Amino acid sequence: MTTSSRWRALTHHNLFWPVAVLVLLLLVNVPFTPDFFSIKMADGHLYGSLVSIVLFGSPLILVAVGMTLVIATGGIDLSVGAVVAITGALACSYISDQHDQGALSGVLLAMGLGLLAAVVCGLWNGFLVARMGIQPIIATLIIMVAGRGVAQLITDGQIITINSEPYKLIGGGYWLTLPFSIFVVAVVVAVTVVLTRRTALGLLVEAVGGNAEASRLVGIRSRRIKIMVYAFCALCAGIAGLMISSNTSAADGNNAGLWIELDAILAVVIGGTSLLGGRFSVGGTVVGALVIQTLTTTIYTIGVPTQTNLVFKAAVVIVVCLLQSPKFRAKVFGARFGAGSGAKGSGKQAAAPADPAAASEAAPKMEVS
Repeated sequence: MTTSSRWRALTHHNLFWPVAVLVLLLLVNVPFTPDFFSIKMADGHLYGSLVSIVLFGSPLILVAVGMTLVIATGGIDLSVGAVVAITGALACSYISDQHDQGALSGVLLAMGLGLLAAVVCGLWNGFLVARMGIQPIIATLIIMVAGRGVAQLITDGQIITINSEPYKLIGGGYWLTLPFSIFVVAVVVAVTVVLTRRTALGLLVEAVGGNAEASRLVGIRSRRIKIMVYAFCALCAGIAGLMISSNTSAADGNNAGLWIELDAILAVVIGGTSLLGGRFSVGGTVVGALVIQTLTTTIYTIGVPTQTNLVFKAAVVIVVCLLQSPKFRAKVFGARFGAGSGAKGSGKQAAAPADPAAASEAAPKMEVS
């Protein structure tokens, strides 16, 4: 294999451009923070900008991983931010009513109640989409609007503060010198990868997203698959809600998880998963979430005015999405960085098949892995 072909294969890998942008964003911070890449040990804990990026990006990674499977089925979930708020509000409200807020049994029960409420929200979304046939953006918009109000009702419109060491471990504690939330994210991502890449589940999800009706006709229970992924997405959002409220030792029904659904969707898109459904990449989503969190950190590091940071963030996201487009790369950088080899890479149009049978043979087929 020649050097040019190796480079072409590398640049056409679905993770190349997201990783390249992530590295570039990290390097941009160095002139403003010379010790940006340094990691220090203090009080038995590791500290540093890189550790902080993973720590504060952990809730987004969780929500984005769940969102990936929903989008892979051709859906969308706008309710994850509200689910984050409901879960944190329920858990903190229960703990605040306990005589001993540090009791492990009470903390575990509070977490269980919060996650149960999250799964119920996910099952409701799945029911509306799969059984009632409501468009996903409308079905999940219901909980996006009403769920935030439910969280406000749980907290009586106030910010509930707690003082519970066991609960603080989830989002603000350390274990083996690293933030405990990193281990939670690692477990969730690992379980997701194993279930979707080592079993038939991933193939079924991609089949439903590629063509739900065709998958139903071949015997795949597409409705059950959709309900399951919405429940899983809500569960991931629930864990993120526990993590966020744990890190601040408080529940804010109004602001907790606000707009996290949009960042999660951006992370999924940056990671290379199509919003049309079908093939998905959990690893790409994790990289996409880290890009979003690193971008947020970079905005504050370089001193971008707060009134323009959202515009700056949107501009960077647009650049990342354009770099992932083979047609854009071919026009700007030439065919070498474009849509691959063959007819597309050379810019020449392939000859049309002479008969319908040949056309069906030449038609592109959806690949699943």
